[in-house]
Amino acid sequence: MKKNYGLKAILALFFLFAVICPLAALLAGLKDVDIGAVISSGQFMDALVHSLVSAVLSTVISVACGLLLAWCIARSNIRGKAVFSMLLTLPMLIPSISHGMGLVMLLGQNGVLTNLLGLKGSIYGLSGIVTGSVIYSFPIAFLMFVDIFTYEDMSVYTSAEVMGVPKYRQFLDITLPYLKKPMISIVFTVFTMVVTDYGVPLMVGGKYTTLPVLMYQQVIGLLDFGKGTVIGAVLLIPAVVTFLIDALHNEKSGQHFVTEKTEKKENKVRDRVSYLFCTLSGILVALPILAFALLTFVKKYPLDNSFTLANIQRSLEMGAGRYLSNSLVISAAVAVFGTMLAYLAAYASSRSTGKSSRVLHLAAITSLSLPGMVLGLSYAVFYKGSFIYGTMGILVLVNIIHFFASAYLLAYNSFGKINENLEDAGQMLGISRFHMIKDIFLPQMKGTLCEMFSYFFVNSMITISAVSFLTTVKNMPLALMIPQYEAQMLLESSAFVSLLILGVNLLIKGSVYIIKKKAA
Repeated sequence: MKKNYGLKAILALFFLFAVICPLAALLAGLKDVDIGAVISSGQFMDALVHSLVSAVLSTVISVACGLLLAWCIARSNIRGKAVFSMLLTLPMLIPSISHGMGLVMLLGQNGVLTNLLGLKGSIYGLSGIVTGSVIYSFPIAFLMFVDIFTYEDMSVYTSAEVMGVPKYRQFLDITLPYLKKPMISIVFTVFTMVVTDYGVPLMVGGKYTTLPVLMYQQVIGLLDFGKGTVIGAVLLIPAVVTFLIDALHNEKSGQHFVTEKTEKKENKVRDRVSYLFCTLSGILVALPILAFALLTFVKKYPLDNSFTLANIQRSLEMGAGRYLSNSLVISAAVAVFGTMLAYLAAYASSRSTGKSSRVLHLAAITSLSLPGMVLGLSYAVFYKGSFIYGTMGILVLVNIIHFFASAYLLAYNSFGKINENLEDAGQMLGISRFHMIKDIFLPQMKGTLCEMFSYFFVNSMITISAVSFLTTVKNMPLALMIPQYEAQMLLESSAFVSLLILGVNLLIKGSVYIIKKKAA
């Protein structure tokens, strides 16, 4: 195989200015800050404790729910698995801040469920953060567990049945050891998602301030980049630990199972319990979205519940249409250029040998360890005063890096499944590298490219963390209008924006599904 030095050099320059230099500039700013004073302050320590407590509770509940739901989908004979899977992953298609907003609409002082059921108490505080964080993060755990169960060798269970091993022993001696290593990755992934998110705590945290919210307040509210940098450096710690654990697991994991498709035995109790659990979970996931619809299409809940389109008209008059256009342009650019860059990086690292390929691979997956808020702040520090600062270009660039690693890994894994000797054969036949990519690799990877495009687009539509410190009034994406409308007590407009983002992402997901089906 050729070394691809030219392509690798171009990609190295890209990562230098898109990742390394911004992070170096951010960390260099620590020398001008009294780190001890910031960390020892009561405000910081309270936020740190709040972050850890809420993240641990949310992680335990999310992982447990994800595991149980994945088991129900993978190990039962219930019908409608595709519908349940789609419903359970809907939270991934709206911003995390929308989940917090949904809880306010449902369980706030004048919330739908509060009025309907006469509920007492407050959704603000630890309980609200944990509830919103679970809704936001459990779909990730669910999808990861489903993937794990899909590739488990079922012949082991068949042999255990023949030997008369009871079910509980099968679970303890077969299932748990199989899940041990993947479980570590899932736990740290979910924990990092929750502990670095500020959308849910910003909406329902109240006085229960977490580190991401404190960072947001210091940088956006007080323009104190010094304290923001210290908090950002602290938030890097769990993300880097997750990255290292995941990398170590991928390097040393020796679990390779050959899937044997076996027919599931009829078990009415198991299937009924699975139906019940999936249905209840689906309803709980759908409730915030239904609340968005209710508030969007009624005049003034709960005072006047008559149907109206006035809320939509008012939102559009306040600029929702313009901000939607911004989001569509940004997301489309991120999807196109991000897919191209991730594909080329995967090609260069997987289809050539040498240390440079390994270094490129590590650089490509670095963004897995970068929380969006930290990445956005590093861009604000490094690019401030440059020609790109304050433009859509910097929003496109930061989103590409923010979501680069997962899309890159999709392509990297797909390249790994293609015969590694194709380039050598093509070289002997006089076929150029360009034509190898165009005529051989691209046709075989259409489905992967569609998924990469969809991933970049959807996540760029919903992200708020990476772009919060970089937007202007002119280029602001639609998702950032949610907290602004909420601050003006325009909950109906916030609900409409959330529905709008969900609708766009469902349209993209549906289009990709149809294209993949036709390509197959």
